[in-house]
Amino acid sequence: MAGSAFVLRFAGAMAAGLLFASVTAIDAAVAEPAEIKVLTSVALTSTMDELAPQFERATGNKLNIGYSLIADIKKRILAGETADVIILSRPVMDDLQKQDKLAPGSIVNVAGTAVAVAVRAGAPKPDISSADALKRSLLEAKSIVYADPAKGGASGVAFAKVIDRLGIAEQLKSKTILVPGAQAADVVAKGEAEIGVGQTSEIVPVAGAQLVGPLPGDLGSVTSFAAGIGAGSKAPGAAKTLIQFLTGPTAAPVFTSKGLQPG
Repeated sequence: MAGSAFVLRFAGAMAAGLLFASVTAIDAAVAEPAEIKVLTSVALTSTMDELAPQFERATGNKLNIGYSLIADIKKRILAGETADVIILSRPVMDDLQKQDKLAPGSIVNVAGTAVAVAVRAGAPKPDISSADALKRSLLEAKSIVYADPAKGGASGVAFAKVIDRLGIAEQLKSKTILVPGAQAADVVAKGEAEIGVGQTSEIVPVAGAQLVGPLPGDLGSVTSFAAGIGAGSKAPGAAKTLIQFLTGPTAAPVFTSKGLQPG
């Protein structure tokens, strides 16, 4: 009987040891640093550039971030490109979900930013307090810069609709500068255009540019950005960790400082 008891105790110890080894191996696998590919709108460039090192230090994971216009990234994803985390406007993300380009149920709202007006730092701020005031200020301006709507930039598409609605598209053509992406604030800061229009998040971080304010009343437009896990992600666990970080308390003040409203 004593021998049998010894055998049972030995077998139990062996089983416990194997269980511990298995758990340790799983923990090691989970802790293994991952490279997370991110595709995101240029409107989030300054925010992600600041948050990326914080995330990498906290988790040991590495971020490989690609910035482009929303329309360009959507086109690439539909053509077969994949990423671990995708951050684009909510309507586009919902469309990608319908086309099975995102992991089911992975979309989470991250932040929103308004289309706004900018001028060079120190310059008088134009009156944009109402639709009529905005119309007068645009007509009186010597030059205006915004993202080329044909390139698919969200702020450019929104502003093109505004000037059409105001009935001044033809009058502004001769003094309009179209840029391919989020460069409107940079052009204004260099003194190459009097008024710039872009996402608030594209204006606030630019030295030499000052934010006038969002487009007034029902002319206003807010882009809500959402994050999701790519359907072909090779690191879905790490991707989920990044999304949790972006929607957590550490990221919130950074979003706010860059002209975005968290959530």
